[in-house]
Formats: sequence, C-alpha cells, structure tokens
Amino acid sequence: MLNTLETLFNLARERKANPVDGSYTNKLLSDKTLSKSKVLEEINELIEAVEKDSNKIHEAADVFYHLIIYLEANNIKIEDVMTELNKRKK
Repeated sequence: MLNTLETLFNLARERKANPVDGSYTNKLLSDKTLSKSKVLEEINELIEAVEKDSNKIHEAADVFYHLIIYLEANNIKIEDVMTELNKRKK
C-alpha cells in the first residue's frame, strides 16, 4: 500500500528533475495555478462522491495524485510532512 504512494512521490521527483514531453505530471509541476485548481477540483469531486456514495475510490485516488504533485511543485517534501505528523502524536 505505502509502496504505491512512494512510487508516486518518486515519479513526481523524477519528472520534476527530468521532464517528459507531453506528460500530464510535468504540466502540473510547471503550472502551479493549474495544479492548485486541480487539487481543489478533485477534493470537491471526492466530497460529492462520498455524499452520493458513488465513485469514492476513484475520486480519492485523484485527490492523492494531485496533492502529491502539488506538494512537489511547491517544494514541500513528504518527509517534512511526515515529521510534522509524527510530532502531533499524543
């Protein structure tokens, strides 16, 4: 399970370091406005899917993907996020 998330983070970093022509990931990485709007759009779609009890898994996957790319585009390292979450343990 966590391997899939790690693969997505590695993909984002790899595409940022070595862009691939025509890549949707690279388009999001290079256009922060688009990346932001996609995160907001996908979160709204997930909320709708939960409320309607339909397509929740697909929409949740979209949220994870777009959020990971948004974080990388804005130089927010997952390691730092995990450290912050770890600090919050009680």
